[in-house]
Amino acid sequence: MSFLSIEGATKRFGGLTAVDNVSFTLEQGEIVGLLGPNGSGKTTLINLLSGALPLSAGRIALQGVTLSGRRADTVARAGVARTFQLVRILPSLTLMENVMIPAVFGAKAHWGTAAVAVANDALARVGLAGRETGLAGDLTYIDQKRLELARALAAEPSLLLLDEWLAGLNPTELKQGIALIRSLTDSGLTILMVEHIMEAVRTLCPRALVMNSGALIADGPTAEVLADPHVVAAYLGQVDADA
Repeated sequence: MSFLSIEGATKRFGGLTAVDNVSFTLEQGEIVGLLGPNGSGKTTLINLLSGALPLSAGRIALQGVTLSGRRADTVARAGVARTFQLVRILPSLTLMENVMIPAVFGAKAHWGTAAVAVANDALARVGLAGRETGLAGDLTYIDQKRLELARALAAEPSLLLLDEWLAGLNPTELKQGIALIRSLTDSGLTILMVEHIMEAVRTLCPRALVMNSGALIADGPTAEVLADPHVVAAYLGQVDADA
């Protein structure tokens, strides 16, 4: 049994099919890149996996437990956490308050001192230890991203969905971000990351999936996928030029 199984995932918005019969599996501990041009359906697929959107057809299962058809909070309790393209933090709260919320409402539902310990650990893992009492709204952009990642980690997921978490970072921050994501896999965390930065994909992801017009057009070792003429034609030439 695969750790994560997506079978015929389809999402329609009226006459538009944003995700078209997508199927693949992930094994525990994998870090896999999800690539594709803008509008190819990547974020919609992340929304389906996280329960933010319901499937029109198909099935999603995590460790044999069906997630499709469940609310986002139930999916989170099952062990799925995510970040967003646009950072979502609670700027008027402290870093500790931001991170304690998913510690309480995440997979293991901690309370009191246990929730504080989980939150402290998550902040430390992303490099924000010692800043617990600062306001989230005062953080720099890279530290806001760190905080959002800490919020996801505090939910203690088994599957982490990163939606362009590295976007907008300068070269120094990018290296730090890549090192941080790599460090997360040491604990056996499974990561599916939507990414446009090919340097990060090549460095972090032994395997890559590519979507185009809602369909999955490639799935395999990253080097082979990036050299696939169909992938190059659909996507990579544009991305390499932008990079």
